[in-house]
Amino acid sequence: MTAYLILFVEEIVDPDEMAEYGRKARGIKGAGAVPLVVYGAKSVMEGPDFEGVAMLSFPSMEEARAWYHSPQYQAALPHRLRGARSRLVIVEGFDPPAN
Repeated sequence: MTAYLILFVEEIVDPDEMAEYGRKARGIKGAGAVPLVVYGAKSVMEGPDFEGVAMLSFPSMEEARAWYHSPQYQAALPHRLRGARSRLVIVEGFDPPAN
């Protein structure tokens, strides 16, 4: 079942670290990752505003976890952790019932 990795960047605290994170994370291939949202225009309808959001689609939870735990992403991750207050979740998709 499709899975989605969703990154919420609440506040950037070091733009240089986030720029380095972006350079490293953008180049990661494999595990079936398909970028769906990368800091597009947003309209916050409820809750506090935030800096941005990114969402990647994966064929499965296992492939999303593999991408996250890959050596390439683990090399990028410290830059995000130093550069921003953020949250990252992987959530399983929903298959609507057939009509």
